[in-house]
Amino acid sequence: MKASAPEDTVRGFLTAMEARDLQAAQSFLSPRFSMEFPGGGTMHTLDELIDWAKPRYRSVAKRYDRFDVSDDGDGKSVVYCFGTLSGVWTNGEEFTDIRFIDRFSIEDDRIVDQKVWNDLGEVRKA
Repeated sequence: MKASAPEDTVRGFLTAMEARDLQAAQSFLSPRFSMEFPGGGTMHTLDELIDWAKPRYRSVAKRYDRFDVSDDGDGKSVVYCFGTLSGVWTNGEEFTDIRFIDRFSIEDDRIVDQKVWNDLGEVRKA
């Protein structure tokens, strides 16, 4: 099945972020972009996200199990992506198979909002 335009937008953004091509990633974002990651607090720039992540992990990569696309009834598309995270903690230890869900709101082919849920905090505590 061919990916939808909203799914392509999300995949393009996530691919650019994983490659740390922040200029390319920025091209997928609306000027009104906001994001919320576990622990709360709203961020509006990729630099804020990078600063937020520094004390949490050195690197992270996503493996995608599924993308679901729908209409929110307000002129925006909603894309959920499900999968697992792997990467390296700040102490150099590797982690794998940590589940996540991302929710993106897409308007005019740009990401307006991203909300992230994952079990990184739970695994890190253990």
